Amino acid sequence: MSATLHADRLPSTIKDEDALEELLSRPTAWLPALLEKTPGDIMVLGVGGKVGPTLARMAKRAAPEKRVIGVARFSEPGLRERLESWGIDAISCDLLDRDSVAALPDVPNIVYMAGKKFGTDEDPSFSWAMNTHVPALVAERFRSSRIVAFSTLCVYPFAPIVGGGWDETVEPGPTGDYATSCAGRERIFSFFSRRHGTPGRLIRLNYAIDMRYGVLHDIATWVRDGTPIPITTAYASVIWQGDSNAQILGALAHCTTPTTPLNVGGPEHMSVRLVANEFGRRLGRDPVFSGEEAQTGWYNTTLAAQRLYGYPTVSLAQMIDWVADWIARDMPSHHKPTHYEERAGQF
Repeated sequence: MSATLHADRLPSTIKDEDALEELLSRPTAWLPALLEKTPGDIMVLGVGGKVGPTLARMAKRAAPEKRVIGVARFSEPGLRERLESWGIDAISCDLLDRDSVAALPDVPNIVYMAGKKFGTDEDPSFSWAMNTHVPALVAERFRSSRIVAFSTLCVYPFAPIVGGGWDETVEPGPTGDYATSCAGRERIFSFFSRRHGTPGRLIRLNYAIDMRYGVLHDIATWVRDGTPIPITTAYASVIWQGDSNAQILGALAHCTTPTTPLNVGGPEHMSVRLVANEFGRRLGRDPVFSGEEAQTGWYNTTLAAQRLYGYPTVSLAQMIDWVADWIARDMPSHHKPTHYEERAGQF
């Protein structure tokens, strides 16, 4: 088994993309034991997104004896080969096609990552198909498996800044087609979980941090370029993508019947103004702010996840240092803003 992620062994700087992806896929110390007691192989549906490759690679590193399968259309050149070089079996599949989903192998553990967010307003029907119809196909096909399915913090209604944010008992109150279709995704998985007794978890993910994208990348880039930083959304919950990958994979060992939500994010609500000023000090630029802080936003609490896993391994301070260094060196970017500041649900 490869080295695991320990807070006292983190690098001071992330050299390049290869080093970044190695770090993002390095299992936390507790993950191998959780996967060891979770019988069966693992299949990641929708492995081709920003998070999928490092999550699948982490699964293989944490449980090398298991078969890990990545399923996607593989439209990105080189992705299939990269996954296979890590020991992951790649299967091409259009998840919108019922027959193709039916032809997928039986696997006891499913991580469902497929979905559509950006561009929803250009074609809401496609987003609804991806976010509700595909989950129905998958939930029926894998009724006998454990299913850990990605969701989003955006299914919640806005919460006040004070009070710590919503926990998992709060009912969805989404705004806009994207968030509403994601609430629909949750309802679909919940329906089939109840009908077939399928164990699962619904991962209400906050903002995962990679050096090439994410809330911290957005803010650091704005500071560097002198772009006004929208401050109306005053706080955000951020978590190192490696920590969120581990918590999502670990949820396979914490499935419930019927399926239930689990908030995954940072232990604190990060102040946008604070991190902008931190980046300003490191980059030698004074941040420019636009607007005024609102008293509400998409805020939730991750206490339930902390009870399962403890604190994330990578701290907010460490993420700030890494991102500032990455941006200062003009390292690669995915050029995909998170739009964390969006408040009308228009993606």
